[in-house]
Amino acid sequence: MASTVTMIQTRVRVSRAVYRACTWNMSTACCRYRNECEKTFLRSKWRYTSSSPTLSPICLRPVVCPSRPLRTSHNGWILPRVSAAAVVEAMPKTVQPYLRLMRLDRPIGTWLLYLPCTWSIALAAQPGCLPDFSMLALFGTGAVLMRGAGCTINDMWDKDFDKKVARTANRPLAAGDITRFQSLVFLGGQLTLALGVLLCLNYYSIVLGAASLSLVLTYPLMKRITYWPQLVLGLTFNWGALLGWAAIKGSCDWSVCLPLYASGVMWTLIYDTIYAHQDKADDVLVGVKSTALRFNEQTKPWLSGFSLAMLTGLTLTGLNCDQTAPYYAAVALIGGHLVHQIYTLDINNAEDCWKKFTANRTVGFLLFLGIVLGNLWKSHGTN
Repeated sequence: MASTVTMIQTRVRVSRAVYRACTWNMSTACCRYRNECEKTFLRSKWRYTSSSPTLSPICLRPVVCPSRPLRTSHNGWILPRVSAAAVVEAMPKTVQPYLRLMRLDRPIGTWLLYLPCTWSIALAAQPGCLPDFSMLALFGTGAVLMRGAGCTINDMWDKDFDKKVARTANRPLAAGDITRFQSLVFLGGQLTLALGVLLCLNYYSIVLGAASLSLVLTYPLMKRITYWPQLVLGLTFNWGALLGWAAIKGSCDWSVCLPLYASGVMWTLIYDTIYAHQDKADDVLVGVKSTALRFNEQTKPWLSGFSLAMLTGLTLTGLNCDQTAPYYAAVALIGGHLVHQIYTLDINNAEDCWKKFTANRTVGFLLFLGIVLGNLWKSHGTN
């Protein structure tokens, strides 16, 4: 039995096992054929042997994404989807390694960095008003650049580790597509552009934003030191919950910003612990630490505790800024979403962990929508 995969430039037939290998290696997949005897597929452990189907000896780039079901036509051909990965694959080959280094082919991380910014920007809006769209756009640009910079730093630190892990072996640095020096130059460009975005804000926000750089630089080291690197990631990824409010108001109202920030940190502990369960076997082999290894079979009780802390923080945030019914309805929906997510989670199924991880974007959007509607619910006379 064979399934057919549509690829850019040509279409080839591969066995189901090879197809699963392709989709498992996710969006940065690339077929490279070194010679007729050994064809390395996706720069991973999956290799073609003499018994495998014959493929055209040219560079092929599949437009497939493991987190979404593939569409098929009536004759069995798999139809390509428009995705961030497909856009990256359509770029010039000389540019692609840098885009993949920024993880532009996998934008879920950018969303998870950006959404806490939107929460605080929306909370800081005047009663009865929509959030500042120009500020949302500015922070969106900053999120793309800083997420890219963070991934570049992470890959520079973890180049040797990434080579040993199946899921990360095809990252540009680990695969040898670019050098450390090229990555360093590219990092400088990203940070320069991010600084330009930061300088558009008030002085208080500039200082506050610059303070997060130490977290960005040190986070990749934490997995070598502690079983709680996800906590440091939470402190880093949710800095926008402080910065967004300061950008609108000129300073932080700590009675609002701190519980919102703490809630974001708890949220990161939830989704990144789930994410870390994908790599726990490889993490043990290469000697890195994570909350997934720390919690192991007790993961669900820990995630439940983090969820309770998150919901408590969000409730306190709403009380301290006079939020209204739509906000609390959104918090209740988030609670239900997290309960379902944790209850149905299979920590030993990498595909399920990935689906649960990406579903957290819904959590962020629910809270943003609740804040916006809650703010519109307020009268203009509410302080």
